[in-house]
Parts: sequence; C-alpha cells; structure tokens
Amino acid sequence: MAVTGWLESLRVAEKTALLQDVRKWRVKSALGALGQWQIEVGEPAPHGAGSLGPEVIKESNANPIFMRKDTKMSFQWRIRNLAYPKDVYSVCVDQTERCVVVRTSNKKYYKKFSIPDLDRYQLPLDDSLLSFAYANCTLIISYQKPKEVLLAESELQKELKKVKMAHSSDGDCKTQ
Repeated sequence: MAVTGWLESLRVAEKTALLQDVRKWRVKSALGALGQWQIEVGEPAPHGAGSLGPEVIKESNANPIFMRKDTKMSFQWRIRNLAYPKDVYSVCVDQTERCVVVRTSNKKYYKKFSIPDLDRYQLPLDDSLLSFAYANCTLIISYQKPKEVLLAESELQKELKKVKMAHSSDGDCKTQ
C-alpha cells in the first residue's frame, strides 16, 4: 500500500481512542462479525480481576512477553522475562521473509516478527538500522525509522491534531 493510500485509509477510519498510546485493529470475518482486536503498537489493557470468561485461565507471569513501543525516531520492541545474558541473543533481519529474527545461542528462545509500517510503505529492511540492548531481564530491539516513515508520521500527526481540535472543547471548567 502506498503512503498516500495508508494516510487516506486512516483519514476515513473510525477513531475511538486517540488518547491511548495503542494502535490496534479489528477485522470483520467473512460473515461480517467483528473479530478479536489485533494490537500492533502498545500494551493491551489489563483484564478486570472479577470478570469470568477466558481470562480465568491465563499464562504464567514468567513467560516472555512481547510488545511494541515506538519512539519518535525508531520502532521499538520489548521482550520481557528473558533471563539470559546479552551475549546469548542474536538479532538479525531475514530478507527473504521480510522479518526480524531473535534467537538465543542456547536455543531457549526464538521469535520472528515483521515490521508492518515498512510493509505498508513497501520499504526494504536494512540490517544496519537494527540494534538491541538488554537490561532488567528485558531485551529491547530498536529499528531506526526511515525518512519516508518519519515524513508520513508527521503528516499523520497533523491529521490527528485536526481530529482532536474538532472534538475538543475550550477547556474551561465550570464549577458553579
């Protein structure tokens, strides 16, 4: 999808929560029912403690947790609960599958993930833009944003400011 096509689809999309730092999508099934939320950036909201349902059985807190948190200049992913030293990890780009691969030399962890923003703008993956750090049992993987993505995001921010202004009030708090 070209840059203009992506921005145009965001302009016409229904915007429900512009205050959160989460980007998530909900796709309709073949029969028209709404599917599960797919979170692209950010962390899902914690489930209610008293609710019954699929949250009753949940995964262990010791399992690795994979999430994306972007900065202004880079895409960033965090994998929590990884207790191995930094020299065990290997992070590289797989050009054939257009994804980033994280693996450990002790073969205890392996993860492949794509960068949807680069796929949208049809940009190639560059191994030199990829870096990683390790601190507090968290592997932090960063990929510098290309200039094309930075320009598109600045256009998107301009568009979102227009939307926020259209729905915000003057800010006066009337207490009496």
